[in-house]
Amino acid sequence: MDHSPARPRVRRRAALAATAAVCAAASLYAIHPALAATPALSVQYKTSTPASAGEAEPWFKIANTGGGSLALNQVTLRYYFTADTTSQYVFACAWAVVGCGTITGTIGTLPTPTATADHYLQVSFTGGAIAPGADSGDIQLRLYRADWQNVNQANDYSFNGADTDYAVNTKVAAYVNGTLAFGTAPAGGGPTTTTTTTTSPGGPPPSGPALFDDFHYSGSSDPALAAHGWSVRTGGGGPGIAGTWSANAISFPSDSTAVGGRVMQLEARTDGTAANTTQAEIDTVQRKFLEGTYAARVYFTDAPTSGPNGDHVNETFYTITPDEPLYSELDNEYLPNGGWGAPGPTLYTTTWYSADAMDRVTHNVVASLKGWHTLVMTVANGTVTYYVDGQVYFTSNGKYYPRDKMTIDFNEWFIDLPFTGQRTWDQKVNWVYFNAAALSPAQVDSAVSGYYAAGTHFTDTVPN
Repeated sequence: MDHSPARPRVRRRAALAATAAVCAAASLYAIHPALAATPALSVQYKTSTPASAGEAEPWFKIANTGGGSLALNQVTLRYYFTADTTSQYVFACAWAVVGCGTITGTIGTLPTPTATADHYLQVSFTGGAIAPGADSGDIQLRLYRADWQNVNQANDYSFNGADTDYAVNTKVAAYVNGTLAFGTAPAGGGPTTTTTTTTSPGGPPPSGPALFDDFHYSGSSDPALAAHGWSVRTGGGGPGIAGTWSANAISFPSDSTAVGGRVMQLEARTDGTAANTTQAEIDTVQRKFLEGTYAARVYFTDAPTSGPNGDHVNETFYTITPDEPLYSELDNEYLPNGGWGAPGPTLYTTTWYSADAMDRVTHNVVASLKGWHTLVMTVANGTVTYYVDGQVYFTSNGKYYPRDKMTIDFNEWFIDLPFTGQRTWDQKVNWVYFNAAALSPAQVDSAVSGYYAAGTHFTDTVPN
């Protein structure tokens, strides 16, 4: 539909080479002779969240600085922080080269708290090994409050907000077979084994009808894409610049910033004329999705991949029916430069009752969401809840609730063409997930991590 406020978007990153880690570790040992006695490993750290955020995201790489193979089941990491509340803290593994299924996280308390540490996240492994001079690859972890309130990391011992790229962090302690091999624990002694929580609240997500796809396809003409129920749009009509939908605008490149290393990429290209504009859209063929949980990890962009900025481009994740008496549509729409006469960057979340009557409720905040984000929509008990990175963004109810089964869709399109000059915009999607039950964002993360741990690229058990 060609209408205002309705569609969305997301984030993530790459790493340092293992050789750089070894060099950094070598200089560290020169400064700290005590560490030189057991130079088995060093720990690189980065974060993608600010001091105040919905969750802590300590990401690690373990570099083997010794002369022999390093068995990960002998390694334990401890990340120290201060609890902001008596509410439980929850650990989750978002993605890891070694596999989230090999990683366990427990949360304990220090017997003698300090101003910057009274708790720790302990990370251990059930398998895997690192060759001399190599590293573990990304270990992307999440730590958040069970009540989903913001965490304050400013006074956390192991947190370093300046490390947005991997760097050696000596405030993360690493033990080999129980002996400190790297880093320094906070004053007050070693941690106890007191555990507050190890899993997401509510346990594993319910079994039942579900769809998961991480877009491991060779291209828009890959027979598996159609076999898995996806249709790449090439026809006419809106939204945006009518008749400019192209199969060539959908691709599936490798991407080191994505979980699993691959994305679906949607390209919108223009020189300011309709004749030289292409837009991208992909949809599920079957209308079989109604109540339940919809989720996708999406990368939003604030600037074109090439060419001048300024376009009114729309980057989206949404569900929709045809224009019918029981019309239903749920939208996440990210407008980096605004549109429809409103400023950007902004994410519109919109629940539609009637497209013809322009009857809908919508919400937006003017703020950049450049990067990877997990978008979740739950449809249950008469309420639609939109989440961004685990935080409630908007809710709708009453008549603003889906009434008929919908398709799941992604598209990138131009609202209008007010500027001239060739430019290209790229939106990326890491994975999409649907479950017929209403799940929390933590349960979504757990389910998706399970698919990656099992090596599952696609599954669809939702009845047609």
